Amino acid sequence: MSTRRRRTPETARSEILEAASKLLSTGGVAAVQVRAVASLVEMTDTGVNHHFGNREGLLDALLRHGGRKVRQAVEGSARATGEGQIDLRQIIDALSHVYSNGYAELAVSLHAAGWRDDGVGILEPIVMALHRRRADPAADIDETRHAVAALHAAIALDPIYGEAFRASAGISSPNTDEPGRTKQWWEHHLARSLGISAQIDPSDH
Repeated sequence: MSTRRRRTPETARSEILEAASKLLSTGGVAAVQVRAVASLVEMTDTGVNHHFGNREGLLDALLRHGGRKVRQAVEGSARATGEGQIDLRQIIDALSHVYSNGYAELAVSLHAAGWRDDGVGILEPIVMALHRRRADPAADIDETRHAVAALHAAIALDPIYGEAFRASAGISSPNTDEPGRTKQWWEHHLARSLGISAQIDPSDH
């Protein structure tokens, strides 16, 4: 007879979210079902619903889990670069990695269903760090915020709409790394438009 493993509520929630994240990455939003998640973590459907209420609650929590992954990715890129600088391309690649694993589809699906995030901006540390590095001390911080927001939107939506949007501008060759070239464009454009180096100091966080 098998014995059900005892878990703290925090451990259970973490394991459920990681299982849901794996399903999201491999099968998209449709694959994130309570029964499939329960099977992966060896719990009952009721056990999963005990922590998140229902599938909608699980998806909501999963999107917030993705938000934490975005923040961790940004902070991780800062640590990885070292020597007092953050590489903008590394930040862009880190964001891209998170969204390409299903979180772009999840964010669009929940937004279409009426979900809105009233939390604090997850890229605020990057906004402030970039703004402090601008050459013009009188630069408007709203310009920096709009630049980072535009970057975030482009990177987040690229896994879903990027190919179609590039094709609309006449970029349709399947034999080149167009997503990579798009990220490279953003790296240089962001640095140029804000008047900063492509690298920023993580101590500005």
